[in-house]
Order: sequence, then C-alpha cells, then structure tokens
Amino acid sequence: MSPARSKARTRSYDPVKTRAAVLAQFGEVRTAAAALTPEQLALPTRLGDWTVRELVAHLALVTGSVVRALRAPAPPGVETELLDWPFATARFTSGIDDDTRVLAAAHDLPDLPELLARTAEELADAVSQAPDDRVVATRVGAMRLADYLVTRCVELVVHTDDLAAALGVEIPYDRQALATTTRLLADALAVKAPGGSVEVRVPPFAVVQCVEGPRHTRGTPPNVVETDPLTWLRLATGRSAWGEALESAAVSASGERADIGGYLPVLS
Repeated sequence: MSPARSKARTRSYDPVKTRAAVLAQFGEVRTAAAALTPEQLALPTRLGDWTVRELVAHLALVTGSVVRALRAPAPPGVETELLDWPFATARFTSGIDDDTRVLAAAHDLPDLPELLARTAEELADAVSQAPDDRVVATRVGAMRLADYLVTRCVELVVHTDDLAAALGVEIPYDRQALATTTRLLADALAVKAPGGSVEVRVPPFAVVQCVEGPRHTRGTPPNVVETDPLTWLRLATGRSAWGEALESAAVSASGERADIGGYLPVLS
C-alpha cells in the first residue's frame, strides 16, 4: 500500500453506473472495430510497436479479464485498493504485452470483431449476476469487483483515445466512463503529490487539491491548473507532455507552484 494512498480519501463510485459505463464504452469500441479493414488493422499506434490489431486485442483482453476473474474462485480477501491500482500496473507491462500479442496473433478479420462481440456478451452476463463486493483476482492483486470495474473504465477510455488517434477518427465516449476515468486519474495525482497548495480542475468532472505547500482555504486559489478531460487523461498517462500542453494552451497553469509536470504521468 502506498503511504500516501493510505491517507487519501477514496472517492465513491456508483457500481450500477460503473457497470453500465464499462458496457457502453466497450460497445463504442466494438462499433469502431467492426468496420476495420486489414490495412487499418496494420496501422501503427502510439503504444510502442503495437499496431491497431494489437490495440483492439488488448481492449478485448482487459475487458474480458472481468469475465475470467469471475469464473475463478474468489480470493480470501482484498489485497489492492482502488487508489493503489494506478501505481501497481507498471511492473506488469511485459506480461500484458505478451498476452496481447498472443491474442492478436490468434485473431484476424473476421474473427476479431467476433471476439469483441463474444466478450461483450459474456461480460454483460457475468456482471449482471455478481455482487459488487465480490473479490476477484487481478494482475495487481485481489480487488473488489466494483473497484476493478472502475479500472476497466480507465483502460477502455484511455485506449479508445489511442484507437481514435491511430485511425484518425472520432470515437464517442460514454459520459460516465469518461467522468470515472477523469476522477480516478485526478485522485491518483493527489496521492502522488499530496498537499493542498495547487487546485487541479478538470471540468465538469473533477477538482482535486495536491502538492505540498500553503493550503488554500478561502477565495480564489493562488495556484490553479485547468484543462479538459481528454487532455487530462493524455497528460496523466504520458500520451501528452506537460510542456507541449502548456505551449498549445490545452492546459492553463497559474501560480508559482502550478507546474505539476514533474508529477506526471500518474499512470504509465
């Protein structure tokens, strides 16, 4: 457990809305992937040497992990809390990459869309029957199902953005999925840089206090960072650089402590 995380107040997420958000965002992925051509599947992405094929397979993998976890016996207890998750994923990147490549190699058109359809059907059935507090085994340790579904929102939204960038198209975001992703990544920043001297605003979904220093209590905060949800998720996951976002005015930062670039990304 992160010492900072142990002091942080965990935000509450409505499990019913989270389940619906995961299913809705995965539905957007399915729609986008259904019309892909072989040429599009071979396009590069911003995720190392993954092509669109690997990215789509990864989306099926991370979403289908919920189904596989619910089919397995429940672990005896929770090992990983929700705000531990953003800081626990990096050490598993090699295994995730291996599993993604195996799945991608085994599926091409037309069976890749069929994989997504089957995953969506199995996911809807599995989560409709499982209680929110069901403990499931995950790569980063046993988690409550409700918390694990929040992390699936993050995976789906972040990688939907990756897919849209690779294809040069717009893919819709479920509002609840985008809100959940924005809030968890903002809370992760507050864990990584605890304090109250900087206010980070990502309207309309999140406001957090972070960075050590004088705590603001009344009036306009002296140190404010503000940006939109998509820019925020790109900054928080390393898709965009802090300096470039400032230069392009995608993010505004006022105050001598408002340079939070040294704390980014929070999820990699």
